[in-house]
Order: sequence, then C-alpha cells, then structure tokens
Amino acid sequence: MELSNLRPAEGSKHSDNFRRGRGHGSGNGKTAGKGHKGQKARSGAPRLGFEGGQMPLFRRLPKRGFKNRNSLTIVGINVSALERFENGSEVTVETLVESGIVKNPRDGVKILGNGELTKKLTVKANAFSEGAKAKIEAAGGNAEVI
Repeated sequence: MELSNLRPAEGSKHSDNFRRGRGHGSGNGKTAGKGHKGQKARSGAPRLGFEGGQMPLFRRLPKRGFKNRNSLTIVGINVSALERFENGSEVTVETLVESGIVKNPRDGVKILGNGELTKKLTVKANAFSEGAKAKIEAAGGNAEVI
C-alpha cells in the first residue's frame, strides 16, 4: 500500500451530481429515480417532517427550557495545575494544551484560584478569577488577559 494507490472502500462514496431524466442509457431515465406514481413521485411532494396530517413528531415531543445560542463554553483550570511549569516560563493556552492540562480549549480558558502557586509565571489566558490573579501576582508572576 502506497499513498499513490489509496482509494475509498468500494461503495462508500456515492456521488449525487448525475443528471436525471436523460434517457435509458443514462441509467436514470423514464421515472428519473422516483419510482412509479404516488405522492413522492410528483412535484410538490410534502415538506420534511410532514406525516400526512398526523401531528408531526417534533410537535408531539415536549419542549423544555431555553438554550442560549450565544453562550460560551469556558474551560476552568486551577492555579495548582500551573505548578508543573518551570519557574519564569510563559504559560499560554497553547502550552496548556501541549502539556495535557487542557484537552480542548473550546471558547476559552479561565484560571481559577484553587490550590497554591510557588513559581513565578507569566500566565496568558482568556479570564482569571480574583483569587487566581492574586495568587499569581503574590508569587511574583504576571496575569495577562488575552
């Protein structure tokens, strides 16, 4: 196996860009893939989710609560997790991901104040709690909001 002869498994890819209704030779002539008669064979077929007048599933199920589409998912990291960095180093979101402290930064990283910090670090994150900022600066470090 080489890069030059890699191809998808047989039948896994299906193109939908062929022209329908262009004669028998095309393989999609006559009924153009719509079968024989019936509502779905005709123009003006019902919309998605229509159940023939029966109350559709998405209207039968109860709706609960509210989901804010503008909310952010922020990952919280405690000050104690920063102890693994060397004294005087710069801690960014990228270095947190590289070290394995954060797996997926999502919409941002916030440093929280749980634990102790003994090393002088320059920490660059999206947000800091008051306690975390105080502990970082008490250790001689710097907390910068990016």
